[in-house]
Amino acid sequence: MRKKLKVAFVCVHNSCRSQIAEALGKRLAADVFDCYSAGTETKPEINRDAVRIMKDRYGIDMEKTQYPKLLAELPPVDIVVTMGCNVQCPNLPCRHREDWGLDDPTGKSDSEFLKAIEAIAKNVRELKRRFG
Repeated sequence: MRKKLKVAFVCVHNSCRSQIAEALGKRLAADVFDCYSAGTETKPEINRDAVRIMKDRYGIDMEKTQYPKLLAELPPVDIVVTMGCNVQCPNLPCRHREDWGLDDPTGKSDSEFLKAIEAIAKNVRELKRRFG
């Protein structure tokens, strides 16, 4: 059996896009990846709108298994995916790094959250296809 790759989804505050990516990675690609998320800073909680919409859309309660974390809390990872906030992670070594260039939906409409969530789901599936 092939060892699963460890993927870190990274965003500045680890409160919205990276949390969504971690949750969708666990749902859509758990057979290929162990998924984590972290930030260079943190907020006290996951974005309330992201939590609500992920529950409605996917039945995933991110608050049950996830919380905002700093990069230092991550295990060694194989892949680093930044969400589009120009985060540089010089202290996070990996075999592959990419940026998904996603706008932060925080403070915007539900439709903006849904656009971000669908883009993340598509990107997670594509990452799985490439590395699975």
